[in-house]
Amino acid sequence: MNIAKYIDHTALKADTSKEAIQKLIDEAKQYGFKSVCVNPGYVSFASEQLKDTGVEVCTVIGFPLGASTTETKVFETKDAIEKGATEIDMVINVSQLKDKEDAAVEFEISEIVKAAKGKAIVKVIIETSLLTDEEKERACLLAKKANADFVKTSTGFSTGGATVEDIKLMRSVVGEDMGVKASGGIRTIEDVNSMIEAGATRIGASAGVSIMKGENNIVDNY
Repeated sequence: MNIAKYIDHTALKADTSKEAIQKLIDEAKQYGFKSVCVNPGYVSFASEQLKDTGVEVCTVIGFPLGASTTETKVFETKDAIEKGATEIDMVINVSQLKDKEDAAVEFEISEIVKAAKGKAIVKVIIETSLLTDEEKERACLLAKKANADFVKTSTGFSTGGATVEDIKLMRSVVGEDMGVKASGGIRTIEDVNSMIEAGATRIGASAGVSIMKGENNIVDNY
């Protein structure tokens, strides 16, 4: 199993420098990570640097709160793709989900899926730490109905990250044909293996290099 191909090598903190992004890109090339995941402002730079390397460019939409309008998220998606993003990690409107406005949540995801169709895959961040199990199940079903490619646990900026229990739950809801991304707090090879065994098909982590070296890493996931 090639662990590197599971990893979205991630740097999303507000104070991430261009130098740090360059380091992220260089590491992704060296280790053969699946993608680099960067904020939209660095998509053009990452895309230029990663051309013809096989490393995808992932970015985040409506990040980290998910509370911007659908129109804003769709614009962000189209703009990011135009600048070279091939993977879109969008945050759902958590409040709408909790208020049981399921039609609105599904509509928003579907609009982003439409904007990305044929150009980028869409991962739907449901922010598991803020949800009950019933809400997690509902969020996963809505993402599946909207034809998203993945469901994803967390932004890494809320009250908690990925857990084995949540990955198992999400996998059980979406079935085998949809991706599940574990993200938030994943720092060791043991963490990665546990998530994959539970059903994850992608891992979001800033500790990708330490994971590949089998080292412990105590930094925040993002």
